[in-house]
Amino acid sequence: FLSVTEDLVRRRAEHNNCEIFSLEEISLHQQEIEKLEHLDKWCRDLKILYLQNNLIPKIENVGKLKKLEYLNVALNNIERIENLEGCEELKKLDLTANFVGELSSIEALKYNIHLKELFLVGNPCTEFEGYRQFVVATLHQLKYLDSKEIERSERIQALQNYPEVKQKIREQEQAYLLKRAREKEEAQRRMQERKDKKQNQIESKLGFDSPDSLQNKENHQAEGDREQEMWRTVEDDEEDRRFWEEPTPYTPESRLETHRYIEEKRRAKNNIRESKKSEKPLHTLVTAEGKVLNVNAPKLHFSLKDDQENNQIILDLAVYRHLDTSLLDVNVQPTYIRVLVKGKPFQLVLPEEVKPDSSSAKRSQTTGHLVVSMPKAKEIILTKKKVSTSIKDSDFNTLKKNARSGQVEKLEVDPCKYSFPDVTKIVQEKERIGQGPIRLQPEKITETKRSYVDSENNEDV
Repeated sequence: FLSVTEDLVRRRAEHNNCEIFSLEEISLHQQEIEKLEHLDKWCRDLKILYLQNNLIPKIENVGKLKKLEYLNVALNNIERIENLEGCEELKKLDLTANFVGELSSIEALKYNIHLKELFLVGNPCTEFEGYRQFVVATLHQLKYLDSKEIERSERIQALQNYPEVKQKIREQEQAYLLKRAREKEEAQRRMQERKDKKQNQIESKLGFDSPDSLQNKENHQAEGDREQEMWRTVEDDEEDRRFWEEPTPYTPESRLETHRYIEEKRRAKNNIRESKKSEKPLHTLVTAEGKVLNVNAPKLHFSLKDDQENNQIILDLAVYRHLDTSLLDVNVQPTYIRVLVKGKPFQLVLPEEVKPDSSSAKRSQTTGHLVVSMPKAKEIILTKKKVSTSIKDSDFNTLKKNARSGQVEKLEVDPCKYSFPDVTKIVQEKERIGQGPIRLQPEKITETKRSYVDSENNEDV
């Protein structure tokens, strides 16, 4: 059975910084709790306690909650009002839609002198003849019963007829308790039948089958598994139909049985889902022949750009904007790139070889995309545009101005700016002087520059 755990209480105490010792209000509704315990030790300062829509069969372990003012245990399996004498400050008690049949058990609430409101709507005891008169005459401190105010005249009349009403209530209680005893026996019998049926199903599945049938199963395993899965689905649907259509009395046992049945079905579905996940084959990234495949398991959009200007390949992978970067694993190889996104592989074969060591991966701050830059292994030498040798008039005027001012403009050539090797210096230079009247060795640049300085510009020439 499920009980109140410290972890559950702390999670429900977020409004109190998860501190439970000073907790004054807590809501533990719809938690499938089957036993009420620990709260009287952990949360002594509780004033409001919500426990509606659980499977609690008994009010217990709340007697030490001296400050408790409001207790809501609606929609549970409670059959008797008890163990509330210690709740000295209790003002409101909600027992709506439970199974309280022992109406005389409300006499235990006489000690809760501050109790003003009581809700018993939906309990079997409300169908007893004289129910309201009995409660009004028994609990003098009550102001409201089932949301209806108790008038002074109503209380006087109830007190006058109290002995007769009390006797009627006792007789109806006895009849109800006999009925409950029969319902418990019937529930026990039905539970035993279900256990036996389940045991038979397990034995048949484990297979006290004939050798021939076992051999056939081995020979046609794949086909048999498919047929068996279909058969199971049909059988489950039939079982569901029988369970929900079968008429059953509304009792604590039937409510508990329904809950257990739903929980069992949910667990079976989860097991099937988990087994399918485990049986799911892993993605083939590289074939047996060594061929790398393109895989996009996370189903992400991507773009592959060939950046010729920077001689690199850029991959833009549209990963989720809020995905933590720790869930990404990038692996760049010379011929392909692999990215694991939350364990799911994305693999892409590259159009040409790249340098893995020089590659870089970054996240976009705006889109969250993963951008991987991969320099190409094959370097391309790009030639620069030739500079025209013709000197424009503006350039000549500038040169003339510099010459007059005594400045010489030099054309500097930085050999490191060129991406191609200098082939002019492969052979050692020698003085090449012609044997004839033409002198082959050019004049030095400095002399040429000096001639520019000494000469004057003659526009007629």
